[in-house]
Amino acid sequence: MTRRLTVAQATIMFLKNQYIERDGVEKPYFGGCFGIFGHGNVAGLGQALQENPDFRYYQCRNEQSMVHTAVAYAKVKNRLGAFVCTTSIGPGATNMITGAALATINRLPVLLLPGDIFATREPNPVLQQLESAGTQDISVNDCFKPVSKYWDRINRPEQLIYSLPEVMRVLTSQAEMGAVTLSMPQDVQTHAYDFPESLFQKRVWHVGRPRPDLVTLQQAAEWIRSAKKPVIVAGGGAIYSGATEVLHDFASKTGIPVGETFAGKGAVRYDAPYCVGGLGATGTKYAIDVANQADLVIGIGTRYSDFTTASKSIFKNPDVRFININISEFDAFKHAALPVIGDAKAVLEELGTLLGSHEVAADYRQHIAQINKAWDDEVTQIYAEGNGTVPPIDQAVVIGTLNSFMDDRDVMINASGSAPGDLHKLWRATDPKNFHLEYGFSCMGYEIAAGLGAKMADPTREVYVICGDGGYLMNNHEIVTAIQEGVRFTILLLNNNGYASIGGLSESIGSERFGTMYKYREDNTGQLSGSFLPVDLAKNAESLGANVIRATDRQSLEDALAQSKTADRTTVIYIETSLYRTVKGYHAWWEVPVAEVSTSATVQKAFETYKENKKTQRIFL
Repeated sequence: MTRRLTVAQATIMFLKNQYIERDGVEKPYFGGCFGIFGHGNVAGLGQALQENPDFRYYQCRNEQSMVHTAVAYAKVKNRLGAFVCTTSIGPGATNMITGAALATINRLPVLLLPGDIFATREPNPVLQQLESAGTQDISVNDCFKPVSKYWDRINRPEQLIYSLPEVMRVLTSQAEMGAVTLSMPQDVQTHAYDFPESLFQKRVWHVGRPRPDLVTLQQAAEWIRSAKKPVIVAGGGAIYSGATEVLHDFASKTGIPVGETFAGKGAVRYDAPYCVGGLGATGTKYAIDVANQADLVIGIGTRYSDFTTASKSIFKNPDVRFININISEFDAFKHAALPVIGDAKAVLEELGTLLGSHEVAADYRQHIAQINKAWDDEVTQIYAEGNGTVPPIDQAVVIGTLNSFMDDRDVMINASGSAPGDLHKLWRATDPKNFHLEYGFSCMGYEIAAGLGAKMADPTREVYVICGDGGYLMNNHEIVTAIQEGVRFTILLLNNNGYASIGGLSESIGSERFGTMYKYREDNTGQLSGSFLPVDLAKNAESLGANVIRATDRQSLEDALAQSKTADRTTVIYIETSLYRTVKGYHAWWEVPVAEVSTSATVQKAFETYKENKKTQRIFL
């Protein structure tokens, strides 16, 4: 039996019948479709969405931000749910490329349906078409290829029958996950075809828990038994696999300390006696010490970014070995590790059984518990001692006030600027979804769009977005979408009149914050060194429809947070913070190259420091 539908209608009909199941829990896979219509998709996908109101369409304001919203949705769903994003051709499509790269780098699923030029080529060149003298088989949609885990172009209706199942295979693969791009020529979207009825039957995609190879697992157990100072590096995979409770039991039983990546923070509670907190270039001083001395590193669901490894300088023990527990073979083999390939929860369960009653030495367990308490005391001191009374207040005060105000299941979102480093060190994570930080791509402009996606994914949680002035000016459009959809969350808009993170980095490489502050250009110097620009971000947010509250100190911020919780729409709390007062880093390095020759004495000095730091870098073979 067949059903005659257009390609666009068949696509939507297929997508709304896709389900996902893990551990016996079955749910629809797609939450709906974000989109902006243009001539490249309005007659095809636009018409199909209108005919299928049960596959809800959400009107967004920016193509990049709609992908960010979809990514945040998938992150809160533990990669067991996704959104579709559709755009027109030309700039509508290319605007999505940044979002696609963010999704793929962070291993998070999103389905992109950009419109494309005519497959028939009859009206070429069409509006917004990129022409090539060397081939006619190319468009701007080919730019999605390097940032997509799967890419296809539907030039004939029957191709859809074979492409759509591949789309779902990749989207639901825990090892091969990221952006999936299905390029849709605008004429083909409207072409009709007699599709087999079986294409539209309900399909349930089972997400299994692959078990590890027994021989490799036994060797991992032997390595753990022989280690004197092991440490676990918990990455995002520990959370996505739902392994957090098993990880808690494993660490409690063995006494092996747990350090956290940006994506893995929240895999264990901050006050667990085995937790050493953020680990890496922006980690706590105690986590860095533990990593420096570790003779065995057990990576769980981490891809070992340069922040986690402090540019391969943090694991200093000359005899250090790595065990990598990962669903992805690609990540499991990093650092010449013993690759334990499988689902993190399944691996930890079996590894715990093999280890039996094994635990680390009592003095090592006691030491870890002591530094957990010592760091928590230091966080309390940092939160309390920062300037919280006279504007501009310290960023750490804002973080501490929010951290203390939020309930355990609430969600904090951030992505860029100087806040990620402070948050990685200071944040007291209480739930696997409490700390939501996009740092694979560290994309300015992710934050507000992500707040919308996170709240849509789980309306039972309060969502708080920390967004700097730089990120806000990059991408604030989805405030309007949140107002339109009645999705309520809170944005803490921190204004320090510049790029604090890159300003600090500029200082560290000797460039003295050049080009990092929002200042007028001076006529006499020709430099951006005049007074600060008179931009009122609070009024801007208010003009977009947000409820806006201005806070100036710790007490008014606490009051504003309480008000936002009862507001009837998305709230922006505007607060000015210090450009210079951030939480200090500790003895870990992050490699950023420094100019080898310069007339600047500060650059020359920074290069000498850089050469010394390079000596600490290691190659793991």
